[in-house]
Amino acid sequence: MRKLKTIFAVSLIVVTLFSCNKEDDTNSLNQEATQISPEILGKISSLSLNNKDVKVVKNTKLDGTTEDAFLIEGDILITKAQLDKMDLHGGITTEQYRTNNLVSAPRTIRVVGLTGTGTSALSTNMRAGLQAAINRYNSLGLSITFTLTFSSSTTGANIVVRRQTGSAGGVAGFPTGGLPYNSITLYSGLDTYSTGVNAHVSAHEIGHCIGLRHTDWFSRQSCGSNQSEGTAGVGAVLIPGTPSGYDATSYMRACFSGSETGAFNSNDITALNYLY
Repeated sequence: MRKLKTIFAVSLIVVTLFSCNKEDDTNSLNQEATQISPEILGKISSLSLNNKDVKVVKNTKLDGTTEDAFLIEGDILITKAQLDKMDLHGGITTEQYRTNNLVSAPRTIRVVGLTGTGTSALSTNMRAGLQAAINRYNSLGLSITFTLTFSSSTTGANIVVRRQTGSAGGVAGFPTGGLPYNSITLYSGLDTYSTGVNAHVSAHEIGHCIGLRHTDWFSRQSCGSNQSEGTAGVGAVLIPGTPSGYDATSYMRACFSGSETGAFNSNDITALNYLY
């Protein structure tokens, strides 16, 4: 998810950054539902994920049932079963990196953007942004391709993109079993933002679904902070050819501005082409 970051100057409030975090989703938080044990925190840390602000949430699955999941780094959902399956190996020395779990390729990934009359139906700007994000991925000629359908039916979908009430941002998860994470939630705060911002958020969450991590894991500098998301050195795999310093324009940085266009920079393209 992404969290709204504001700067107060005299009486003027200027929204400068949004993160993947939406902390006011009271329907999702349930801190007592699952015990966050030292073993869980240790496993999260060993995967080079931030274990300092892990939350237990009630994640609503596509069939309407709920499951307990850990919300990590603000926009990554991982269940206990998924966490147990993640191997501990690899290493990280640069800012572009991935998880150990990737999507098996070649593969066509079927994406459905929900329509209809309910609150889960994507807004006009969300639909335009999602279409732009899919077009950008497909323009790279990767070994994974995406098809996009806007429908109220999720039959045959690999990733379902839905809307939910909340502040601007989104949430997704990581691949398992060679398949992408099966859902992306976009929050209603995006409704009034540009197609470019919506495209950026959609592309970012798709990036998580296919195994990409935040590029500024070492500092969350894009959020105006200086806190590492975890530097255990295992479970986050170096993507060769990407820079070691802060990349201010990567679409996979932890936070984003209201002036985003949704475009990939050259390092993003290098990373995607290397993986797929």
